[in-house]
Amino acid sequence: MPHLLEATKEYWKKLDELETAYQRGEVSLEEVDAKVPKLMAELGQERRAALAAIVSSWSRLWDEQRETVVGMSLLGIFTWIWLVLR
Repeated sequence: MPHLLEATKEYWKKLDELETAYQRGEVSLEEVDAKVPKLMAELGQERRAALAAIVSSWSRLWDEQRETVVGMSLLGIFTWIWLVLR
């Protein structure tokens, strides 16, 4: 997740720099239109990597601690039911 947060900050920084350059007349609208999809693709790649890491982490947790996960889930469900029906 830290990589995704850093990549998002970097994306907005680059986008702000691009906007500033456009407003100063240093970059044309066509160049902005060409660069924005590239920036979005870079951020999208980082998002996919973060999602893959999360899925991998949960998969590993499930494989190693299946009984604990099921037990804690059931405990949470029963606690919620008990609180609702009181």
